[in-house]
Amino acid sequence: MSVETGGLTVGVDLGGTKITAATVDPAGKVVSRVRIPTPHDPDRIADTIAEAVQRVRKSWDDVRAVGVGAAGYVDADRSTVRFAPNPGWRDKAIGDIVQEATRLPVVVENDANAAAWGEFIHGAGAGHEDMLMVMAGAGLGGGVISRGRLFRGRFGMAGEIGHYRAVPDGLGCPCGQHGCMEQYASGAAHTRRAREMAAGDPRRAATVLALGDGTPSGLQGRHVTEAALGGDPFCLEVFARSGRWLGQALADLGSVLDPSLLVIGGGLGDTGELIRRPAEVAYRRALGGGRHRVYAEVRTATVGPDAGLIGAANLARLHELIFSPVVVR
Repeated sequence: MSVETGGLTVGVDLGGTKITAATVDPAGKVVSRVRIPTPHDPDRIADTIAEAVQRVRKSWDDVRAVGVGAAGYVDADRSTVRFAPNPGWRDKAIGDIVQEATRLPVVVENDANAAAWGEFIHGAGAGHEDMLMVMAGAGLGGGVISRGRLFRGRFGMAGEIGHYRAVPDGLGCPCGQHGCMEQYASGAAHTRRAREMAAGDPRRAATVLALGDGTPSGLQGRHVTEAALGGDPFCLEVFARSGRWLGQALADLGSVLDPSLLVIGGGLGDTGELIRRPAEVAYRRALGGGRHRVYAEVRTATVGPDAGLIGAANLARLHELIFSPVVVR
């Protein structure tokens, strides 16, 4: 079977609980997909990625390449994951393993970079060549697009925006440092902030507490969003505080990179104007140079949860066009 689209590529999203592989056409449309549980044994994950690719491509005869989005530090050759705390990889040659099993060219990319690229090519990046995307979810990742190209740095590890130190000697971070911006501007930080504020003033938080189990520890991000959409003052204040931190991050990064577009993705990005408005206000207030600078446009992501899949598939397509196909014997 084939489709009249110039060929398909496969994008893979490696998650903590599931591996999703999808065939994607040049327009960014997901044609088919499969999901396989992520093995608990990290040594089995690469083989399971290859299995997912083989399953999703079996009905198509024109799959050309594979792109894998994986959390962690990926080398300059887009083949080896140098370090990934979860699933515990150290110098894992994911590209070689998947390539050997599938006999297709394979590109490995940091998952946030892949999502940023997917958003740039097929989503909020329309009309821009210089874009910064922040992925505010469980962590704070991101990707940098410069002059229409994904900026990866000399060693392939640029874009780790969650791990610059925003607060010296601040909150501890799983990366081993203290005060990383991830601990203040991520979706997880937003939920933690809501719980701490609710514990400090449970009467004011009564509306949102009633959406959970009645305790601050039972609050979830979706509860805060639901109550804020209903106009609850407490939850709107939570968003205002999270927006100030996220806006500060955008201003810090904007001062260095000077993009024309800032995109908010991840779980916080999914809340739309609830986070975009306060983040943009805070960004404009915090940007060095003030009115003498040109402010970037601030948008929320539009592609959705498939951005990483779609971005990885497109990066694989570009790689396949630039380099001759790899033949595995």
